[in-house]
Amino acid sequence: MPTLFEQEQSLFFQTYKRLSLDIVGGQGCYLTDRQGKRYLDFFGGLAVNALGYNHPRVVKAIKNQADQYIHLSNFFVQEPQVKLAEKLLSLSGFARIFFTNSGTEAIEGAIKLVRKWGAPRGKKNLFGLSNSFHGRTMGALSLTERAKYREGYEPFLPLTGHIRFNDVEDLRAKVNDNTLAVFVEPIQGEGGVNVLSREFCTELSALQAKHGFLLVADEIQSGMGRTGKLFGYEHLGLHPDVVVVAKAIGGGLPLGAFLGSQAMASAFTYGVHGTTFGGNPVACAAGLAVVEEIIDGGLMTRAGAIGERLCAGFEDLQKRYPALVTEVRGFGCMLGVQLSMEGQPVVDRLMERGILVNCTNTTVLRFLPPYIATDEECNRVVNELGEVLRSL
Repeated sequence: MPTLFEQEQSLFFQTYKRLSLDIVGGQGCYLTDRQGKRYLDFFGGLAVNALGYNHPRVVKAIKNQADQYIHLSNFFVQEPQVKLAEKLLSLSGFARIFFTNSGTEAIEGAIKLVRKWGAPRGKKNLFGLSNSFHGRTMGALSLTERAKYREGYEPFLPLTGHIRFNDVEDLRAKVNDNTLAVFVEPIQGEGGVNVLSREFCTELSALQAKHGFLLVADEIQSGMGRTGKLFGYEHLGLHPDVVVVAKAIGGGLPLGAFLGSQAMASAFTYGVHGTTFGGNPVACAAGLAVVEEIIDGGLMTRAGAIGERLCAGFEDLQKRYPALVTEVRGFGCMLGVQLSMEGQPVVDRLMERGILVNCTNTTVLRFLPPYIATDEECNRVVNELGEVLRSL
C-alpha cells in the first residue's frame, strides 16, 4: 500500500515542496501529526490562520451559514457579504469593495479597476517594485519582478515595468504623467519581509500628487491587523487609492477583496467585472467572525504586542550571534530574521524541536504567528531559535 506521500508524488503536478509531516489536526497555535507529535506553528498557513486553528467563533459562523445556504449566485444580495463589506469599509475608510476567491484574483481585479479608471484619462503604464510578489496569474506575474516566478511564462502584460525597491532615484526616473498606477507591498512578504522606507514613501506620495497616478497597496499578507494596524501602509504614511486583501480575511476559507476610494467608486459599472464564487456566503460569514475578533476582540492590539516581544528576543539573538543574524525587521505578527547563511537548515532543526517557521528568499526566517499566541509561546520560539543558532 503506497504511503500518502507516495500517492501525492504520482497524482499531482509537482509544484509544491511538501513538508515531511502528515497533519491530522489543529487547535489554537498547534498542529498535530499522525504520530501524535505537536508542533507550535509560527507561520500559520502563510498568514492565513490569524486566529490559529479551529477557532470556535469561526467554526460556529461556518456551521450556521452552511445550514442556511452554501452558495448563491452573485445575482442575489447576500447578507453575509453585506455585513462583511459594511464592516471592512467602515474600518478602512474606503468607499467600495469587491470580493474574490484569493489574493491573486484580487490583484487581477485591481488591475482591471485601475485600467477602467485610467482609460478615459489616457493613462496606461503600470509599475510594481523589484523583489515583489503579487501572485501567480498572468497579470499578477506581470507586476511581480522576481525571475523565479516569471521564467517561462513570457510574454507579460504590455506597458508594465518595475521600480527598484526603495530606490528614490529610480522612482523619479520612471513615473510620469503617463503612469496609471504603482503597485506596492508596504511590507514585502515572499521577498523577505522588506519594509518600504519612509524616504521612498514620502517621494512616492509627492509624485502621486504631481502626476495623478493611482497607488495600489497589496496588503494580502500584511493586512487585517497582522502588523498591529489594520493595514501595513498605516505605518508608513501612505494613502492608497486601492487596497488588496486576502489570506487572513477568510479564516481559512478562500476569500479576498479589493477596496477602492470614493474616486474609484464609479470606475466599474454593471457587467464589466464578475465572479462565480467570489464572496461565497460561508467564507464571508467566517470573514465577519474573523474581523470582529481581530478588531472588537482586541487581537490587532495583541498582534502588535506579540511583535514587540518577538522583536526584542530576536534582537537579543542578533547581539549574541552577530555572525549569523544580520537584521530583524517587520511589524507585529509579520517579522523577518535575516541570516548570513541559508535558512532552510535552521527551519529543519526548528521543526525537529516542534517549531514550525518558514524560510523565504533563501536566507530569511519568516514569522507569521497567529494573533492568539501567548507570551510563553513567543518565548519558546525565541529560546528554541537561540539553541539552534548556538549549535551552529
